[in-house]
Amino acid sequence: QMVFQDPFGSLNPVHTVLHHLARPLRRHGLARSDAEARSRAAALLERVGLSPAADYLDAYPSALSGGQRQRVAIARALAPEPDVLIADEPTSMLDVSLRTGVLNLLAELQRERGLAILLITHDLASARYLANRVAVLYRGEIVEQGPAEQILHTPEHPYTQTLLAAARRGAGSFGARAGAEPEAS
Repeated sequence: QMVFQDPFGSLNPVHTVLHHLARPLRRHGLARSDAEARSRAAALLERVGLSPAADYLDAYPSALSGGQRQRVAIARALAPEPDVLIADEPTSMLDVSLRTGVLNLLAELQRERGLAILLITHDLASARYLANRVAVLYRGEIVEQGPAEQILHTPEHPYTQTLLAAARRGAGSFGARAGAEPEAS
């Protein structure tokens, strides 16, 4: 299941939170009635930290903050009980104060459910926090991959070295700056 980068664009503004969560539950045969869909949706919201769930079920995305929307998107991705979650820059459009909460939630899901998370990110701090393994792409090709500790502490490829050096200098997330792709030596 997929968690998209943009929590503002990933939820249809004309549908309630309940609609967004009930749809995958019904599609995957996990809720056969409206009452069951509502109950399971409420449990998903509670699981992602939106409590009390009753405050959110009938809300529209426009009534939610960016962090709340991203948590709804995570709940929607969890609805069909996947083994793998693909998270495409799940915190890049959130305020710094909200990023940690979303990353902590993803880490909890990893531990508690044994959920595999494919994290697509430019944020090396997020990768360091969440990943067991890292693959570094340069111009669409994997140039280095391996255990996170090894790649992030003793990189071998020049691009990975440049990427880490820029992060250490405080350049932060390259994705946030247009044209900021460092050149491999």
